[in-house]
Amino acid sequence: MSKTTLETFYTAFQNHDASKMAECYHEDATFSDPAFQNLNHSEVTSMWEMLIKRSKGKLTIDYHSVIGDSEVAQCTWEATYEFSKTGKSVHNIIHSTMKFKDGLIINHEDQFDFWRWSRMALGLPGILLGWSPIIKSKVRKTARMSLDKYMQEN
Repeated sequence: MSKTTLETFYTAFQNHDASKMAECYHEDATFSDPAFQNLNHSEVTSMWEMLIKRSKGKLTIDYHSVIGDSEVAQCTWEATYEFSKTGKSVHNIIHSTMKFKDGLIINHEDQFDFWRWSRMALGLPGILLGWSPIIKSKVRKTARMSLDKYMQEN
């Protein structure tokens, strides 16, 4: 059952095990969220590895409200961490939808309140402008550049 794949994925995330998380993705997998857009398999698996490494063990993950079947599963998950760019504490609440092929994640979409996140992660700029397309675009560009750099170095 693919719901089991979702549970395996988030348990690995709780354990900071990026390799086990990567095993849950189909080779043709795609991923998007408000910060990281349209990632392919190697990009999404590198993203999780990068985020786990940058958390320096200070990342906590909790997931709940798991529903689904062999084709689609959803859950709500919460991440508590220090945002590496500002050092500010973040508690993000994310709604995840995963579609499956051959029991593996083929499409993974995460949604969260970007303005809520930006107020915590960015401080005053997020409070004042976190709702704006300008800030969202800058965060996406910075996230993409960070991922590209990480993938080149690893």
